[in-house]
Amino acid sequence: MDEALAALLDRDAIRRSIVRLARGEDRRNAALIRSAWWPEAKFDYGVYGGDFDAYLAWVVPGADAIVDTQHVLGQTHIELAGDRAKAETHVISYHRVIIEDAERDTVIGGRYLDTFEKRGPADQDADWRIVDRVMLYDWEQDWGAAADWSKGVMGYPFTADHFPGRAKGDFSETFFPGEQA
Repeated sequence: MDEALAALLDRDAIRRSIVRLARGEDRRNAALIRSAWWPEAKFDYGVYGGDFDAYLAWVVPGADAIVDTQHVLGQTHIELAGDRAKAETHVISYHRVIIEDAERDTVIGGRYLDTFEKRGPADQDADWRIVDRVMLYDWEQDWGAAADWSKGVMGYPFTADHFPGRAKGDFSETFFPGEQA
């Protein structure tokens, strides 16, 4: 295979792994999250770190005080080095949190620094997954008391119960049959 095409496919596989992870985190879906990490991986988020098992237990089922999350991914800079790669992905993450019995909306801007490894049989599609992640924080903003958008937005009521997104029971999980893991 042409080197340029192989590099393009590797970068796409890395990016898809990062997207699967963000999707899994927002839905607290352990299978999606697991599909983006090698089992012996390590992480350091500055406020918490450890091995993959600690990470998964931290994210799924998620803290009761974190009602909803949404991770919006920006550009990803990827440097390939054979079956290893380093990637920096910009992220803006929204969190609805309960502080002192009140819901607040907070937003964090930062970057994931990921080390990836490609593993699998050479005659089949190998898989790119994270072996190490460090979270860098560029800014945080507390938006204050959370608005109740569970029944509608901008003064308009929702016409069905599936419109408000949520960490558990998200309608998009049934929208995509056979959720990609």
